[in-house]
Amino acid sequence: MTFTFDEQTAETLKRAAARLKKPQSAVVREAIHDYASRADRLSDEERKQMLKVLDRMIARAPKRTQAEVDAEIAEIRATRRSGGRRTRLQ
Repeated sequence: MTFTFDEQTAETLKRAAARLKKPQSAVVREAIHDYASRADRLSDEERKQMLKVLDRMIARAPKRTQAEVDAEIAEIRATRRSGGRRTRLQ
């Protein structure tokens, strides 16, 4: 595989490789590995947005009592234990 870098990036790569005393290819591999590991994490903005949504959800009052929720869960579990639906949905 061959890559072409702009002049500024190529100079930055050369300086980093010289400073680290590593081949340029090793610096590129490490940079890609580092970038990939950070790419899976949420950005600060994404994290803040998700926390806002969570805060709104927690602040909302539940519409059902705990007893109603427990009854629904028990009904679902009983249905699953008995084999689920007997007919197909249309």
